[in-house]
Parts: sequence; C-alpha cells; structure tokens
Amino acid sequence: MIAYDPTNPPGLPIGADWVPVPRHAPVTFPFNGEQVGSAPVGTAQLAEAAITHAVGLRAQAAALPSHARRAALAETHRVLGERRDELEQLLVLETGKPLVDCRVEVDRTLLTLAVSAEEVARLHGETVPLDLLPSGEGLIGFWVRKPIGIVVGIAGFNYPLLLAAHKLAPALAAGCPVVVKPAPQTPLATLWLVDVVRTALTQVGAPAGLVQLVTGGVEVGVALTTDRRVGAVSFTGSAAVGHAIARDAAPTKVLLELGSNSALVVADDADLDAAADAVVRGGYYASGQACISVQRVVVVQQVRDRFLDALAARMDRVVVGDPRKPETRVAALIDARSTQRVLAWIESAVAAGASVIHGGGVEDGVLSPTVLLDVPDSQSAWDEEIFGPVVAVRSVPTVQDAFDAVNRSRYGLHASVFTSSLETAFRAVDVIEAGGVVVNEVPGFRSDVMPYGGVKDSGAGREGPRFAIDELTVTRMAIIRPASGGHRPGPSEPGRGAPVPSSGGEAR
Repeated sequence: MIAYDPTNPPGLPIGADWVPVPRHAPVTFPFNGEQVGSAPVGTAQLAEAAITHAVGLRAQAAALPSHARRAALAETHRVLGERRDELEQLLVLETGKPLVDCRVEVDRTLLTLAVSAEEVARLHGETVPLDLLPSGEGLIGFWVRKPIGIVVGIAGFNYPLLLAAHKLAPALAAGCPVVVKPAPQTPLATLWLVDVVRTALTQVGAPAGLVQLVTGGVEVGVALTTDRRVGAVSFTGSAAVGHAIARDAAPTKVLLELGSNSALVVADDADLDAAADAVVRGGYYASGQACISVQRVVVVQQVRDRFLDALAARMDRVVVGDPRKPETRVAALIDARSTQRVLAWIESAVAAGASVIHGGGVEDGVLSPTVLLDVPDSQSAWDEEIFGPVVAVRSVPTVQDAFDAVNRSRYGLHASVFTSSLETAFRAVDVIEAGGVVVNEVPGFRSDVMPYGGVKDSGAGREGPRFAIDELTVTRMAIIRPASGGHRPGPSEPGRGAPVPSSGGEAR
C-alpha cells in the first residue's frame, strides 16, 4: 500500500456525526494499481437518512446569518490552503492525474471557496415599479432571493475536489443544506473537504449536518436524485447519466454539467505555432480526462500542412509516465477499462479510414498521446467524448466550414478559434453553438468566477459561484400596500373579479 494517512473520522459524515457503514472499498493508484487507502461505501438507506436530516435543517440553513455562511467558507479556504501540499499528493494518488494538474485543481478549489464566501454579500434582490399600471398605484414591490432547499451535488472522478467545491460552496452561500456524492473511484479528497467544512460550520454555531456526504454506486445516486424532498440536483458527469437523472428527477430542478468533444478551429490567418502549442497544452492536460480538453481540431485547408508540421514538432515534448513527477503531462487513465475503450475507438477510426500520425499505443499501462488524422463522421473518436489523450485533426475549405463542423456535434460546452482577425473572432462568438467560445486560447480555459456550462447535450444551467447561487435560489416577490386606506381597484380593475387584460396586471 502507498503511504496515506487518512485525516477523516471513520464512516460517513451523515447527520450531526459520522456514522458507521457496512463495508469499505479499496482506493487504488491508477498508475500502478497499488492501494492508496480504504473508503467507506454508503447505501441507499444512508442516502435517505442524509436527505431526511437535511429536511430538518432547511429552516436553520435559510436563517443562518450571512456573516456565518461567509465565515465558514473563509475558514474552509484557510484550512485547505495550509494543507494544500497534502491535498495535491492525495489527488495524484486517487485520480492518477499528473501532479501539475492536481496543483491547478487545488488552486481552483481555493478560488472557488474564496469567491463563494464573497458572493454571500451579493445575495440580494431589487425593487419593482408596480405603478406602471394604474392598479399598482400606492403599492411597493420588491423581490428577494430565497434558498431553493436541499441540494444534491454529484461530482465526477476527474476533478473530485474542485467539482465538489463547485457544488457545496454555492449551496452553503445560498443557505441550502447540501448532500455530496463523490465518484466511487475518488472519494478521499472530497471526504477531507467535507470534514473541514463541517468543522468550520460548527465553529460559527451552525449544524455540521448542513453538509453531508454519501458514497456508493448507482443505487445511492438514484436514492438521492429521485427523492421529492430535494430542491435541486447538480450533476457533473456523462451525458447518458445526466439525461437519465433529468428524466428520473423531474420535476426537481436539475443542473447538468455533461460531456463534450471540444473543438479548436485554426483559421488561415492564425498564428500556427500558438495554435499547435494550444492543441498540445489543451489536448493532453489531465491525461485528456477533462470535458473541455481539445478533442477535435478543424484546420482551414490552406494551412493544413504547415499546422501539422508545427504539431508534429511538439508531440515528443509531452512527457509520459509517473504522475507524481512534476514534469509528467500524461499518465494512466482512471482505470484499465477506460484505456481499453479509448483504444477501441482509435482502432475503429483507423478501420474507417483515419490515420494515426502520433502515438496510438500503450506502454506500461499508459496510453501514448495520440493524434488522429481525418476521422470520418459517425466515428466515436470524432462524434463522442473520448476522455483520453487523443486529438483528431480534420481540414475544411473555409472558416465558415470549420464553424459548421463544430456545430454539427450534439455537444456544445466550449470551443475555440485561433485567428488574427477580429471579424472572424466575433463571428465565432456569434455562430458557434457552445456555452463558451474562446479566441486564441485553449477551449479548456475556465476561470472559476465566470458562468460555465453548455448547450445541447452538454447540459443545462451554469456554474461559477455567482451563477450557481442564482440557480440554487428562487425569487420571492413582495407586493405591499402600506396603508389600508389607499387605492382600491374599481369594479373593472384587476382584483375585483373582472376579466384581467393580457397586456399586464395578470393574476394567475
């Protein structure tokens, strides 16, 4: 076993304390299969117990003062910042992700916590001019934001700490109890995060049970997402699972951060060296296990050969191997099954007429950084999310043809275009169907303060603390007549039983 000193109490953080579980499961290091630690495995019954406890805390969560919510998040930020080196090492061990990417994950987690704490002070409403119609004369109107209720946050394996932070920090800021479910392969860092948050909550006089965590498989996820007492489900993962959650959870609000096959367009006026650098940097970070990593590269035909030469010159610089080493950029995928799936997609693309111009094999369990050329439509390596260190390059006659190729995907999370033309840049923003369009940078660029999310099969709703808080609150309209002797509706005005005009003043 690789040395790992767990800091969490035994069991799962459910209710006011940590409860025992029927069994534990090993967590293994994807690079060599060694055991990292042992993780508690939850059940559907424990999931139901967590929701029941959260129901009992809804009113207390909503009434928790702003200063207490902000202080708890700030304290979590402080504690994790002091232990960041240990967190980075743990993330490397349980995800198998290169150290450089785990350092970025911790940086982004800390930013998400800090910004969520700041957003507590910006949770407010506005006044409304109700007297735009005569029936509103003398009325005062304003709206406020109220917590949506219990939040269930389900995170993926690739960025377990960051994704959990994007679920629980905005929920707490909004005044919602939250139940987190990490991916079965990567629960350890998330358990640590939740333990720190619960301790911080008790320090400000709040119940630890405002944040709970349940591990487990599909049955736990179903129990959490189909419970009608839940106000919102926030899920990050595959499109297929996200769609199933949306169907089964209805009418509960569902926020979905799903897959993609992000495209990078190289225009004929692009800086080709910068574009090639971006493909290497954006295609292979986190070993390609990122939903906005570069997967499809669409190059205008005029510069195809020069771009391919620039890309080929850079591929041997991608260091492959042990993710614990600072220089490593590509390591083993999360498990052997994922590696075999990616290999099968590569083989299928080649059988359909594509060429492998770099990589394509496995050495010591690590899939080599791979470049495919001219993958046909209908092949998974082009149409679906490969979630591995594979980039597919295709050329088209014009920039507009490139934009059309980008939009033919069923996904729409992020895309980018490399160009020296402002006209092309703004046209890309106008016509590319994606939640984010990035110019002269990798599609994988994400600042945790910006609205982040997709269109089409890439999901619904937006993350980023400010935007997630909006998603996890509801408006409540206040309509007040200060004086009982004020204006009263006449016989033909709304409020007296007369027909209500559709142009305004409707009562439904």
